[in-house]
Amino acid sequence: MNHTKGGLVIFSASSHPSSRELGKRIAERLGVELGKVQVYQEANRETRVQIQESVRGKDVFVIQTVSKDVNTTIMEMLILVYACRTSCARSITGVLPYFPYSKQCKMRKRGSIVSKLIASMMCKAGLTHLITMDLHQKEIQGFFNIPVDNLRASPFLLQYIQEEIPDYRNAVIVAKSPASAKRAQSFAERLRLGIAVIHGEAQDAESDQVDGRHSPPTVKTTGAIHPSMEIPRNANTLANTTQSQADIPFTENLTTSLCVSSFPVLIPKEKPPITVVGDVGGRIAIIVDDIIDDVDSFVAAAETLKERGAYKIFVMATHGILSCDAPRFIEESAIDEVVVTNTIPHELQKLQCPKIKTVDISMILSEAIRRIHNGESMSYLFRNIGVDD
Repeated sequence: MNHTKGGLVIFSASSHPSSRELGKRIAERLGVELGKVQVYQEANRETRVQIQESVRGKDVFVIQTVSKDVNTTIMEMLILVYACRTSCARSITGVLPYFPYSKQCKMRKRGSIVSKLIASMMCKAGLTHLITMDLHQKEIQGFFNIPVDNLRASPFLLQYIQEEIPDYRNAVIVAKSPASAKRAQSFAERLRLGIAVIHGEAQDAESDQVDGRHSPPTVKTTGAIHPSMEIPRNANTLANTTQSQADIPFTENLTTSLCVSSFPVLIPKEKPPITVVGDVGGRIAIIVDDIIDDVDSFVAAAETLKERGAYKIFVMATHGILSCDAPRFIEESAIDEVVVTNTIPHELQKLQCPKIKTVDISMILSEAIRRIHNGESMSYLFRNIGVDD
């Protein structure tokens, strides 16, 4: 049954076979056929797109899931969006369940905010609207100059907990770091469960301790100060120093005249020993997060929870990137089950690790598409959704 008005076209922008599955699910729920388009790589690795039906004056929705080759995925979407724009589509909405480069949304050392670059490229290509899910940082919405609907997967994960974990009433929601404590609290409040927080774990890869723009730099000792920065001890020394520096450029004089001793002592941050705030003994531990990629921190958290007496450990996350040897590490760890959504294709990882389970979120994506196409309010999709989800 067709639940939408006319003039709706849905394209799958990915050339990866497993990535087209989500597009087919969404199209079936909406009662329409998936649009005819060819997206492929030429021999020289250039991406080519050929739209095989008219999109003039229609509402186009471009569904793109991020495969292992992230950069190719981005180019496929940009080229398809631009092709629809030049073919006079009335509106072009990108459906990007996982926003790529979302972890690079803050300045690190002399890097760049790549999320802002990706957002600018999408807007420039011709997007008029974006549908995504569980952005790594909600502030990424501000990088776009078009409307962005940041949907949540928490209702589907909560439903899985209630239906697939028989004794979930004996569970405790765990945040593997203080940074994810708000998300864990949001889950715990709706499930009427307790919360535990692991503090003192190894520093995340995306964090930066050595750069002053993110945290205090290490303390500099007197021996580390360059001789030219040392302060004269008496008047004779000061006069000799002033005379010897008469021919030195102004900027260098300015540098050597800095009073280093007036700087406050900067103490570097140190992680405390690992502690678990909350009781997990004899309980089911459910670790919640938005992305699970490098599983080292999850495996370490599971071992800590086991030592504290947890008898079952689940990991719940929206985006299951699971790159490199993540499936093998999960299989060999104390984790009993990893539950992720199908925002990212992970069929190969599931074959390598039976502990990985998938929750389908095509229902909320198809409803979002239907509402946008029909001009209906999106507020229903955010009912009972916490700010910290």
